[in-house]
Amino acid sequence: MKIKEFMKKYLIGFILGAVSACTVSVIAATYFPSNDVTYDNKESGLKSTNVQGAIDELYVECTTVPTGEQIIEDNNLEKDPYECRYFFTGANPNNYVTFNNETAGWRIISVECDGTIKIMRILTGENRAWNTGSNNNWNQSELNTYVNNTYYNGLNSIAKNQIVSHTWGIGSVTYENNNIADQINDENVAKWQGKIALPTVSEYLRTNSNTNCKTFITYNNNYNTCKNTTWMFNNSNWWTMSAFDGNTLDVYYISANGNFPLLGNTAYLYAGERPTLYLSSDIKITGGNGSQSDPYQISM
Repeated sequence: MKIKEFMKKYLIGFILGAVSACTVSVIAATYFPSNDVTYDNKESGLKSTNVQGAIDELYVECTTVPTGEQIIEDNNLEKDPYECRYFFTGANPNNYVTFNNETAGWRIISVECDGTIKIMRILTGENRAWNTGSNNNWNQSELNTYVNNTYYNGLNSIAKNQIVSHTWGIGSVTYENNNIADQINDENVAKWQGKIALPTVSEYLRTNSNTNCKTFITYNNNYNTCKNTTWMFNNSNWWTMSAFDGNTLDVYYISANGNFPLLGNTAYLYAGERPTLYLSSDIKITGGNGSQSDPYQISM
């Protein structure tokens, strides 16, 4: 179902914040399609007197609402203050999705304002080098080649059809910079267009529900606490796609204790990979509630 139908089916007391200049608020105790149910209709210009009419009006008026907001009823979907994105935050939000016939094998990182949905594989793949070459440039990395060839070719045809090529930020990130906005800018200095990659350093931070953890985590501060308030942490060593800007070899990875270690952890050493990709804006939610036991089901 598309966003309009999803809203009608699952509207049970939520606030929908739209993007761009269009701000929407629909507040209802429950959804009744009858004409005698009143609601707070000031956001729609006092034009409707029932919830059904409000949804219809607001859907028409707010065409900038991304298709991905069909899952915005989850109270852990947080609007990002830095980019036009919505992140699933916290230790265990309802962001599980079945993809490539892997039941609850993937989780949604973010809903994008272009209507795409960014997902990451839960399991960490076998340890491999980020790059055995002489640099930490994602364009030239062996891990890039692996996920976009060997791994991609192993997906089933339905899954391949659901993936879209997207723009990714591959810029080098300054170590121990506690300004998350600067980190995001660093990532976006350089771009790469492709289908499969890895999460970035800032995405790991932005999925944390603890505001004190949305800055760079170092060995000497709060990493041991912060690992408990993001669903991305999984007790294993795994690569991000963010390079270290202090030299041409180091790449950030998340360690099994939740830290961002660097010393001795250059691109030619080994850690696991968690393939990450964008689902097409044409994706429909066909079932599930996003929990691990009942993950979202998707189709084109």
